[in-house]
Amino acid sequence: MTPPDIFDRNLRRLRRDRAASNFAAHDFLRASMLDGIAERLASVTRTFSDVLDLGCFDGAFAAPPGARVVRSDPGAVFAGQAQGIQADEDRPNFPDASFDLIVSAGTLDTVSDLPGALALARRALRPDGLFIAAFTGGNSLSTLRAVLREAEGERPAARIHPQVDVRSAGDLLMRAGFALPVADVETLTVRYRDIWSLFRDLRGMAATNILPGAPPLRRDTLVRAAQGFADRADKDGRTGERFDIVFLTGWAPDESQPKPARRGSATASLAAALNRRD
Repeated sequence: MTPPDIFDRNLRRLRRDRAASNFAAHDFLRASMLDGIAERLASVTRTFSDVLDLGCFDGAFAAPPGARVVRSDPGAVFAGQAQGIQADEDRPNFPDASFDLIVSAGTLDTVSDLPGALALARRALRPDGLFIAAFTGGNSLSTLRAVLREAEGERPAARIHPQVDVRSAGDLLMRAGFALPVADVETLTVRYRDIWSLFRDLRGMAATNILPGAPPLRRDTLVRAAQGFADRADKDGRTGERFDIVFLTGWAPDESQPKPARRGSATASLAAALNRRD
């Protein structure tokens, strides 16, 4: 039995299509993700020949020199702009062992079946292929979450997407079969003059609510939320909003990779090391 989707797939596509025309004016979060991915790739000494840009947005990811790149996006407009294909990350689209590098920046936080998407990425990698992803998670949008909860009173609706924390993200990498998994988080704080500026950014980066069945915000709720946001402003009249960027790195297993030591193979006693004196 197929579980229900966490996110509305059709609404997700429509929101991405809506954002495509002016995405460059609101792409600061994905730009930060791409910078982090570039830094991690710079520390890898091997070369890559076949790359998948998974959830490509406008195709801004710069692939390693000489590599062939396939770009895909859930939105038809972004896929067309990047000369790629339209595809959901958690549905089979690519043959096994097709790529030696898969990069995903800014989309996995709105995938209905994140474990399935990671498993598919693992299958699409060749042995010793690299997967690097970045997405918002952790305690992102904590200010907006708080003011909406206060504005709606005792029975608030689900307005902010469920977030994956860094520990859970690392566990998901392991469950998907990646070797040498690493998960870490970087926090970006953006200061807004009002809640409407935040809403414009979220709309412009296709990050508004796509939870199925969410009722529209009432006008009086919006007014209270705007006031609550303003009440949290600093002395310069700006309110900080938090974005946690979760980075994932994992390798498709291969015999050439380092292996953990076999249990019981140590030749020195930990107790002896702790009790050693100069």
